[in-house]
Amino acid sequence: MLRRRLNRLCGGDEKRVDSRTIYVGHRPCPDTEAFIPSKFCDNRIVSSKYTVWNFLPKNLFEQFRRIANFYFLIIFLVQVIVDTPTSPVTSGLPLFFVITVTAIKQGYEDCLRHKADNEVNKYLVTVLEDGRSVKKESEKIKVGDVVEVVEDETFPCDLILLQSSREDGTCFVTTASLDGESNHKTHYTVPDTEKDLQALTATIECEQPQPDLYKSLGPENLLLKGATLKNTKKIYGVAVYTGMETKMALNYQGKSQKRSAVEKSINAFLLVYLCILISKAVVCTTLKYVWQSKEGQDEPWYNQKTQKEKDTNMYLKMFTDFLSFMVLFNFIIPVSMYVTVEMQKFLGSFFITWDKDFFDPEIQEGALVNTSDLNEELGQVEYVFTDKTGTLTQNNMEFIECCIDGFQYKHRDTWSEVDGFTVTDGPVNKLQQKEKEELFLRALCLCHTVQVKEAGSEEVLTDQVDGIDEMRPQLEEERGFIASSPDEIALVKGAMKYGFTFLGLESKSMKIKNRENNIEEYKLLHVLNFDPVRRRMSVIVQTKSGETLLFCKGADSSIFPRVKPEEVDRIRMHVERNATGYRTLCVAFKQLSAEEYAVADTGLREARLALQDREEKLIAVYNQVETGMSLIGATAVEDRLQEEAAETMEALQGAGMKVWVLTGDKMETAKSTCYACRLFQRGTELLELTLRTLEDERLKREEKLRELLQEYHRKAVQDAPSWSTANQDYGFIIDGATLSIVMNPQHEVDASQYKSLFLQICQNCTAVLCCRMAPLQKAQIVKMVKTSKGSPITLSIGDGANDVSMILEAHVGIGIKGKEGRQAVRNSDYAIPKLKHLKKLLLAHGHLYYVRIAHLVQYFFYKNLCFILPQFLYQFFCGYSQQPLYDAAYLTMYNICFTSMPILAYSLLEQHISIEILLDNATLYREIANNAMLRWRPFLYWTLLGIFQGLLFFFGVRFLFSNPALQDNGQVFGNWSYGTIVFTVLVFTVTLKLALDTRHWTWINHFVIWGSLAFYVFFSFFWGGIIWPFLKQQRLYFVFANMLSSVSAWLVIIILIILSLLPEILLVVLRKPRGPHSRQVYLSLPFPFWILPFYHIHPILCYSP
Repeated sequence: MLRRRLNRLCGGDEKRVDSRTIYVGHRPCPDTEAFIPSKFCDNRIVSSKYTVWNFLPKNLFEQFRRIANFYFLIIFLVQVIVDTPTSPVTSGLPLFFVITVTAIKQGYEDCLRHKADNEVNKYLVTVLEDGRSVKKESEKIKVGDVVEVVEDETFPCDLILLQSSREDGTCFVTTASLDGESNHKTHYTVPDTEKDLQALTATIECEQPQPDLYKSLGPENLLLKGATLKNTKKIYGVAVYTGMETKMALNYQGKSQKRSAVEKSINAFLLVYLCILISKAVVCTTLKYVWQSKEGQDEPWYNQKTQKEKDTNMYLKMFTDFLSFMVLFNFIIPVSMYVTVEMQKFLGSFFITWDKDFFDPEIQEGALVNTSDLNEELGQVEYVFTDKTGTLTQNNMEFIECCIDGFQYKHRDTWSEVDGFTVTDGPVNKLQQKEKEELFLRALCLCHTVQVKEAGSEEVLTDQVDGIDEMRPQLEEERGFIASSPDEIALVKGAMKYGFTFLGLESKSMKIKNRENNIEEYKLLHVLNFDPVRRRMSVIVQTKSGETLLFCKGADSSIFPRVKPEEVDRIRMHVERNATGYRTLCVAFKQLSAEEYAVADTGLREARLALQDREEKLIAVYNQVETGMSLIGATAVEDRLQEEAAETMEALQGAGMKVWVLTGDKMETAKSTCYACRLFQRGTELLELTLRTLEDERLKREEKLRELLQEYHRKAVQDAPSWSTANQDYGFIIDGATLSIVMNPQHEVDASQYKSLFLQICQNCTAVLCCRMAPLQKAQIVKMVKTSKGSPITLSIGDGANDVSMILEAHVGIGIKGKEGRQAVRNSDYAIPKLKHLKKLLLAHGHLYYVRIAHLVQYFFYKNLCFILPQFLYQFFCGYSQQPLYDAAYLTMYNICFTSMPILAYSLLEQHISIEILLDNATLYREIANNAMLRWRPFLYWTLLGIFQGLLFFFGVRFLFSNPALQDNGQVFGNWSYGTIVFTVLVFTVTLKLALDTRHWTWINHFVIWGSLAFYVFFSFFWGGIIWPFLKQQRLYFVFANMLSSVSAWLVIIILIILSLLPEILLVVLRKPRGPHSRQVYLSLPFPFWILPFYHIHPILCYSP
């Protein structure tokens, strides 16, 4: 009997090829012909990437997949193999530094993953073996083992429930770690299981592992790894899926790598500089052989060629010369920039975490940064996609009123009214109406998944919604409730106000206390769970008298088609009236005959045990049962706006962002929220594209859709002037059903046309409302905008598990630490406690992060161009002999030590405009939109500045060297003195350039800027003042000291530094920005930022210390 039940539960009745057979307790059944133990994976969980043995090769392989790292590896190998003018150390040391720092970071992160894995794998669990309870490490559990789990423990693998300590054979679990829902779910033991598990002989035939959490075998009997046992002392279960085959492990996948626009700009600039590098190498190689073709130049008397050199192939020699020039000029590609950018992002993310303005005293938490790679994207957002419930609104539900049989009821906090009711519409037949009132209140008390949390004498009572506790004063008969959604608690509390109290669920028996304080018991037969497609949920209960009742609640669009038409009109008016500001649900019931219930019971049981198409079969049975119901009434629950929600939305729109609201709520409720949030204004003309507007007797639905799209397109796009001068604002509204037609029309030819028209209309509207959206549709909307022309930067923000898809799809995903679980937070890039914090996150942190990193990137390319251009020019004066201008120590230390710390400090601390000004003037956000500081125009400016200063450094020092005697004793400077003077001017100029750009000075800025210059001077004295035994030749021995002994050298260094910085100083002084207060804005911006189109700059005062 038991074997048949287990086989049926897990698929034995269905012919399924791709299945597995499990022997409970590893004992074969007596009638098994041959027992061949199957091989399944062990119970180890592996989330780490590396092991001790593969860390080095695997990490190196991953790092050298980056173009810059691979390029420098090739350069290093060329230096080792080919006779090049510079030591392999000059490129090998920076590359080693970059690789080492990255490897240490990744290795540390993987160590943390190993530690987390070991905590899970080494956890001791109890397994039944040979009649004894044995303690085992979790990783040693095998498929078929019977495992014991006690209260508050997590399940070590996926188990089939065989036995429970509860008398009714049930157990309660929470699955917050899996799907973000912390409501207690009820699971049942397999019927007719032998109590003596040691004597149990059974086989399970089930499907192979699959990741879908909701399409599991026997969902009422399957306990998933990661779920936690609650309110049950002990259970026993048989392991069916272990280790990496459990549903939790199959659902574990890394988030797709999101790349910021800055990274793409870096790659584009890198290609330009690579082209410059190759061009320099080609020019020098060509000119070298042109010069050597002249008589006497190829083989002068003092440098005769060896026989080996004469026998070398000329083309091979040209190629090696080309490689040598590539090596000589390779420092134009800033490999250390990647490390600096990584450090800037990592360290900069702490400023978000440390921001006290993000701390919420209610939940005692602040902001959370899950990824630091997208900090600068916060300053580039063009589209904001937001959920409504829990994001724009508080998701703190309060029961306002209800409508019973067409009569409106409101509750007053006074006992002068009978039972607390205020009947505003006055029923005709009071006795009949009282029966309907009680039926309605019983429906509220029974149709839900709420559980009562009894508090002890010393316990504080709370309501818990997905792990969030709400403190409440303890009254005499008040209880704490646990639910997956706050509106369920609000409805149960609403029934309590009217005299019907839900006492709890015990052994499938639901108890309620009525107005006369009598206890009523109902046997819970089935729960028809809520899902976003059906938009309703039902329960089937049995009264003590044997009557079988079905109670159903859901959205009006879901309930009205399933009840008697004459009942709808009495309720519809109240629903539509309350929908303008409240969340409404309709309540219906149906009395089932014995035959109807028998059919429904059989259908539900068979559907729940089905291996294939389980969800479709369940929905078919649900739809069959939930028909012909009687409409009792409707409820109105208020969901208040989040704190400062309207101000935040207004600021985002002022910053030039388009805000789209994507919600599953009905249109009327969502529309009222949009008006309350000021997304829609009184003068906004709403363009509606819903099923209601598509109803037309003359035209088919798709034809009407095309007609409306073309009409709206003509109105919002073709006939509208540019957005900056538009007199008419448009708002667009679409529902999920219409969106499905737009995305998937019957004729594929129309698909691209519909999408194009729809997108153009939406992009020309000030705000867009998408209601009745399924989670997948939310992601489709985000993807459609993200991949549209121009690839605008998108941001999605939400608080629930249904928002995860759009959070992952957008460029930047923000999670709200709300009341619908933490799945959105776990899958987000950033998490904030309240919606109001989004304003500062984008307008202040995002703005500053972008300006800082944009300046960092441009500055790195600029200072490396200044560094290498004199080296290139020097080849014209040394016979293209590949003679380096700078010493190897300078080549190595330039990017690592001399110029790295000032720009890192700048990129972390700079505030070119104060945070208060940025928050007060949202329009400043527009000035850096569309990657403004990393476009080709500013890049060209930085490049020209680098060329100008590089030419000035080289020829300025050459002018100095036109005087043969530069020292008091008549001695002349050599080529290393020449290079050292150029290098000194270079280091001081690029560092002081950064000092000129700095607007927000701190002691750290002073320390790193002046400290870097002091370190350069100290290092030069130290490096050239000692004879180093490990050096074959010491080129800079006392060169720096001799150089500073010359007054001419001092004079040239000072003059060249001033001349290099003079153009910027003059432009600061002479430039006359337009507008009465524009000058303060310009003075508070780094110089290259001025070349952006600021001609319409706003008259605002900016901070300039």
